Amino acid sequence: MSRENDHLTPPSPTLAAPLRDRLHGLLRGGGWSRPIRLRRILAGLLALLALALALRPPPGEAPDTGPVLVAARDIGPGALIQSGDVEQRRSSAGGAPGHVLRDPEQAVGRVLAGAARAGEPLTDVRLAGPEFVEMATRRGAAAAVPVRLSDPEVADLLRPGGRVDVVAVTADRSPPTVLASDAVVVAVRPGGANPSHPGRLVVVGVSRDEAPGVTAASLSHGVAVTLR
Repeated sequence: MSRENDHLTPPSPTLAAPLRDRLHGLLRGGGWSRPIRLRRILAGLLALLALALALRPPPGEAPDTGPVLVAARDIGPGALIQSGDVEQRRSSAGGAPGHVLRDPEQAVGRVLAGAARAGEPLTDVRLAGPEFVEMATRRGAAAAVPVRLSDPEVADLLRPGGRVDVVAVTADRSPPTVLASDAVVVAVRPGGANPSHPGRLVVVGVSRDEAPGVTAASLSHGVAVTLR
């Protein structure tokens, strides 16, 4: 009798049984138990799917790379950056431009070469400095030099990126001296910024060799520019 009953008794499941066989075994059975088991399996699968979606970053979103420096408001060209003009915001790796500034100390006290909109990230070439001048002049060694024009109205004709020749202004009738040829206008400060100095302040990009002569002439007797 024992041998006759052996083939009637199903073998017990083992730990090595395939997953599909286990699921098949759970789904077997009749009556009310089968729908209940099916709902439990589906609920478990949905819970795992929800967990995977929650841990997965949104499509196209890059990891957060920390704060970047942006304009806190609309800023005009030639403006001297104040602490209230900039703020830090979080940005992803794909949303921040290269060489973006990250600390307010990198911008406060420097001159903005071109206008910036509120929320626009600020990079090193947006501010008057070696990076901007070298890019604008396409010279390996360049410097940004502030000069005060003897004729303030000429500054109204200048725009950042324009090309000029810087000429020394002398009191006698000696021939004018070209201090810098093909200089780049970096920024033009608004009028009335300093009532004690009637001349408009203009920042020009010149070569490192020309910078000392332009600076000395601007401080002593003033300079003029000719438009190219």
